[in-house]
Amino acid sequence: MTARTRRTLTLLATLAIGAAAGAYAAAAVHTTVPPAAVRLPLAAQNNPTGARGRTLGLTKVTIPPGTKLALHYHPGTQVAYIASGRLTYSVKKGHVTVMTGPADTLGKVVSRIGPGQTGAIDAGDWIVEQPTVVHSGANNGRTPVVIYLATLFPIGAAAAIPVK
Repeated sequence: MTARTRRTLTLLATLAIGAAAGAYAAAAVHTTVPPAAVRLPLAAQNNPTGARGRTLGLTKVTIPPGTKLALHYHPGTQVAYIASGRLTYSVKKGHVTVMTGPADTLGKVVSRIGPGQTGAIDAGDWIVEQPTVVHSGANNGRTPVVIYLATLFPIGAAAAIPVK
């Protein structure tokens, strides 16, 4: 084998390795995990009048595009108001009624999402989640989903309890 042939083979091998590394890096970019949802507690009070042993809380949750929330339930009652974006909501057990409009008039029913169903909850819509509702959520859109949560949970309870 001549020196020129060896150089040519070395160059071709180097290019092949570089192409493979580039393809691997490109694949890694396309398979990155989206950022997690961010939970920001805004206000809370333990033992509010009429709810001894509970924490009344207000929280803002931001779900980035492409983020999926694991299957879970909440340890108490939670009102979720979608401030922006569209939440894809899937129910495994229980049901939620999607409402819109002012809560002081109890709003207007938009839809009901029951066991085995998936539905959209749009900006301006809200739901009441009970501890019996096992569900997951996702942001399949291109903009963040922002949710305001009013919660009444046992003092010290986790905000969400994972389910397998």
